[in-house]
Amino acid sequence: MKRLYDQLIQNHCAQFQQMLFLAGPRQVGKTTIAKHIEKQASTYHYLNWDIEDDKELILRGSKQLGEYFKLNQLQEKPVIVFDEIHKYANWKNFLKGFIDQYKGKAHILVTGSSKLNVYRKGADSLMGRYFLYRIHPLTVRECINPSSPNKLIHPPQTIKDTDYDRLFQFGGFPEPFIKHNQAFSSQWHRLKQQQLFREDIKDLTHIQEVAQLELLAELLKNQAGQLLNTNELGKRIGVATTTITRWMKTLSEFYYCFTLQPWHKNISRSLIKTPKIFLWDWSIIKDPGAKFENFIASHLHKAIQLWVDTGLGDFGLYYLRDKDRREVDFLITKDDKPWILVEAKTSEKNSVSKALYYFQKQTKAEYAFQVTHNLEFVDQDCFKHHEPLIVPAKTFLSQLI
Repeated sequence: MKRLYDQLIQNHCAQFQQMLFLAGPRQVGKTTIAKHIEKQASTYHYLNWDIEDDKELILRGSKQLGEYFKLNQLQEKPVIVFDEIHKYANWKNFLKGFIDQYKGKAHILVTGSSKLNVYRKGADSLMGRYFLYRIHPLTVRECINPSSPNKLIHPPQTIKDTDYDRLFQFGGFPEPFIKHNQAFSSQWHRLKQQQLFREDIKDLTHIQEVAQLELLAELLKNQAGQLLNTNELGKRIGVATTTITRWMKTLSEFYYCFTLQPWHKNISRSLIKTPKIFLWDWSIIKDPGAKFENFIASHLHKAIQLWVDTGLGDFGLYYLRDKDRREVDFLITKDDKPWILVEAKTSEKNSVSKALYYFQKQTKAEYAFQVTHNLEFVDQDCFKHHEPLIVPAKTFLSQLI
């Protein structure tokens, strides 16, 4: 299926010489996306570290590989894809040598499920040599119109009810979404979890207690949208709080979950430490309310990361809660200033949440929406209104990415 990242890669190759890193969860479609560009490339090479012949080519070194592909002789730039190369212990130095020697002579794509997004410090040897694009599961907007984002907000477009229901039930990972079969989905999730913990995490980290880490992941399925309580999780699993904190970082790096911090600027009596937990795959959450909140969180998470990755601005995603227990599920910031407030509701309410009014006044956010799951699509631009507003999820999400 066509993804919005297809056009994004084409745009990158047309404008920039930096390597293009595609990072995201296992089975989100990174390899398929990287292979789609073969149709537009004059010459295309795909190397996978997990394939022995490809590994031997990479281990020859950057200079020898460039000679093998005749990069100094070609008139048009070939596309070279390095898939799962982060499993190579010396991958950063290899890529640094390759791009330094053959910059401008090839379009270089690097894909991986982990590690590609954790080396972004000032001392990074690859600093300035790559642009990172984070690949997310399908969302409402991408199901409707899989075009690369060129602006923040789009006009509303309707999604088929069957597609929306399928997306909510089976999640946005391409295979379960396309198959929309419960038996297949159950088997797919079981295999994906085994590969994540028994292969990826075990091989790429020093964690030995994989069974306990899997238990933590299971517990998090019932805590989506809740405040993260490391003390309680530590007691239930039988490990120290510091271990839970370290394992949470690992699960985040391997795209199992993500956390949102509370926004505390300009909020009196705010909570300033405890994060909320969400999963990359909302389909594995059983509670309908928690599942819908995670569904909205995933859409907003994808939107802000794509806006950042494509150079549309500086954005952040937070939640709001104060010591008086007033709460709004999500706050999007733009250039470090509150921009959009979002409260997720599974069913229609007679009135807008009082907390939306309160926090919009406190934060001076431009927009405030009560996004509702069971409302039918309305062909009206949500973003023409600045007062707190009840809106259908099908309308609101179609205007993002």
